[in-house]
Amino acid sequence: MQNKKREVGGKLLRKLAYWPGFLGKLNGWVVAVIMIDIATASSSFFFTHMQNPSSNIALVYVLAVLITARSTDRYRYGQAAAFAAVFLVNFLFTYPYGQFNFTMTGYPLTFVAMFTIASITSMLTTSMKAQAQELQENEKRLMEAEKERMRANLLRAISHDLRTPLTSIIGSSTLYLEAGDTMGEGEKRELVTHIQEDSNWLLNMVENLLSVTRIDNETASVHKTDEPVEEVVGSAVSRLRKRLPDAKVRVRVPEELIMLPMDAILIEQVLINLMENAVVHSGSSEPVECTVEEDNREVYFYVRDHGRGIEPERISTIFDGTSGPSEDMGGHKGMGIGLSICKTIIAAHGGEIGVKNADPGAVFWFSLPKGAEADGRSAAQ
Repeated sequence: MQNKKREVGGKLLRKLAYWPGFLGKLNGWVVAVIMIDIATASSSFFFTHMQNPSSNIALVYVLAVLITARSTDRYRYGQAAAFAAVFLVNFLFTYPYGQFNFTMTGYPLTFVAMFTIASITSMLTTSMKAQAQELQENEKRLMEAEKERMRANLLRAISHDLRTPLTSIIGSSTLYLEAGDTMGEGEKRELVTHIQEDSNWLLNMVENLLSVTRIDNETASVHKTDEPVEEVVGSAVSRLRKRLPDAKVRVRVPEELIMLPMDAILIEQVLINLMENAVVHSGSSEPVECTVEEDNREVYFYVRDHGRGIEPERISTIFDGTSGPSEDMGGHKGMGIGLSICKTIIAAHGGEIGVKNADPGAVFWFSLPKGAEADGRSAAQ
């Protein structure tokens, strides 16, 4: 019985929520006329079936003015509805009936009060609606600005990161073709190895870029389904080991099954990027640690290495796509585009991502919200 009541109440609320949107599609004067007609019909029913309907009739007309103001975008429609409400109450439902009479004792004050209440209600409702629209447009502009900033960072990272491996591939292949006859087998193998490494790195970057195309351009969100966290982490580790057979990764996840709303392919890509950075750039031969923890609202993923750590001045910008090749990385290509894409993917999931130095090494982490939290936070991004 209780469930049935809730179901009926839910349907009623959905219908009430639908009407302002439906009325908003009509001309403002049409809305005002419709609402005043409905108020008049309702008041006529009260007038003929109740002994003292005056207060109810006034409230019905005030409600009609409120809905008119809520469903239109100009003050004048609500004001016109307020004027019409006062005159109709006086003409139809105030003695002497069928005549205008504002001179009887107490009536002028009553009508002034009714008009004032209706007008203020209309003005406040229209003003609140205008403010809500302005806030919505500001949020849309901020989202567009953030998307443009991310796009600019990605383009900057791509232009920077593509140049180094392509130059290396072209140089190595040219040298092999021009001087291959005079080289020993060891030198030839070294050149081909460099070409293979740079080609694999380019393939990884293409996979990252393809991952971004899975994010909806309009809403900056992703299609999420409940996925077991343990399987997603395991799949990411397997894919990493195919790319880097010598990579050592130690995984620790909770014993209980954790189902988390996510795009599994994208989250795998994030984990692969973070673990590959830890293996390649840390300068440590110790295993990379991939740990999963949870609380009531979020699931946290940690990727830790035991290497040189991150320079403090780079921590604040490391996810902006500006971290190119540098000497501290031991000659390896930079993290730039991979980390920038990680940030984009996690933001589209409504989560957070960060990095901090450990003793020794560095810890990259990101969080993903659970259940309803995931939907709410994604929509707010």
